[in-house]
Amino acid sequence: MADSSFDIVSKVERQEVDNAINQASKEISQRYDFRGVDASIAWSGERIEMRANAEERVKAVLDIFQSKLVKRGISLKALDPGEPQSSGKEYKISATLKEGIAQDEAKKIAKVIRDEGPKGVKAQVQGDELRVSSKSRDHLQEIIALLKGKDFDFPLQFVNYR
Repeated sequence: MADSSFDIVSKVERQEVDNAINQASKEISQRYDFRGVDASIAWSGERIEMRANAEERVKAVLDIFQSKLVKRGISLKALDPGEPQSSGKEYKISATLKEGIAQDEAKKIAKVIRDEGPKGVKAQVQGDELRVSSKSRDHLQEIIALLKGKDFDFPLQFVNYR
């Protein structure tokens, strides 16, 4: 009988992030407490730039954006916001999205699977993802439950289950 497998990845749906940015931008333009503070949020290349004329306001823009991400089902672990920086008369926060599983993170996950998972489950690193395989589909279900119970500092998705 052939092995069953699934892949562990850490990806962010760019369209959902786009939608969250658009929703946050719309809310900022409509809210009374953001009148006259020149607050904005937009893509700047691969980064997300948030701007306002006060540090508290730019943090509020970040807070609105984070709430929109959560509503769209995107883990906040995927967002890496910087510290507010002053540039002239405005403050800005530059945030990036974390995607892919780093080599050392993949090794940590593989170690958790080896140490705490059922016997006969193999985990191999393939680029920025991890393939987990076993003869038993029940073992794979146990691995997914085990990893969902762990708290990693990056989001995990389980794809290509076959």
